[in-house]
Amino acid sequence: QVQLVESGGGLVQAGGSLKLSCEASGRRFSNDAMGWFRQVPGKEREFVALISASADMAAYATPVKGRFTISRDNAKKTVYLQMNSVKREDTAVYYCAVLGDSYVDYASPASYSYWGQGTQVTVSS
Repeated sequence: QVQLVESGGGLVQAGGSLKLSCEASGRRFSNDAMGWFRQVPGKEREFVALISASADMAAYATPVKGRFTISRDNAKKTVYLQMNSVKREDTAVYYCAVLGDSYVDYASPASYSYWGQGTQVTVSS
């Protein structure tokens, strides 16, 4: 079993910054690639970013590329999402997740085996 707890969400003005954290417990974190997704009511969960287990590779969705940075600290079992130059369209519940061992498409929520409860990010104009 894996438990993921996100934190750091809140209200931020457009153009500002926010850093999300996701702390894992219950499993060897350093072997797992980790992803961030986001979801707004009435829409499907959307891929945001992925980081490999050793942090030597990261991938980003086009809407956040150049503004968001994913990172991790394996000693703390924590993955981060630094959000800069935020826009109103970044408003969503943000989730972290563990990429499954036999994934096909890392941008698909179906490829992830464990999820956190989410943290709300609201961007005001």
